[in-house]
Amino acid sequence: QVQLVESGGGLVQAGGSLRLSCAASGSIFSINTMGWYRQAPGKQRELVADITNDGSTNYADSLKGRFTISRDNAKNTVYLQMNSLKPEDTAVYYCHAVLKTGWIKWNDYWGQGTQVTVSS
Repeated sequence: QVQLVESGGGLVQAGGSLRLSCAASGSIFSINTMGWYRQAPGKQRELVADITNDGSTNYADSLKGRFTISRDNAKNTVYLQMNSLKPEDTAVYYCHAVLKTGWIKWNDYWGQGTQVTVSS
């Protein structure tokens, strides 16, 4: 089976930084896009950023300049560097990947989420 495991979340004061990591493991044939989403209490899940397997990136407009997504294909790992954090960034951050476990079908996979809390 495929597993996406996030790490790096925690409690940080406003203005601080965190670096999230997500490692994909299991019977992976091929990985396409990887990305990060977040969900705050009472809110819908929203895209933070994603990155293709050749390095093309996409960010939520409100987060450009503060967050940076990157990946290490050799490690099947995607990262999210978060700088100048604000209380409104508080959410559970979820790793997402589009990948194949066999020859034919692409599927979406999600991590369990990691809590990011930004205090005032």
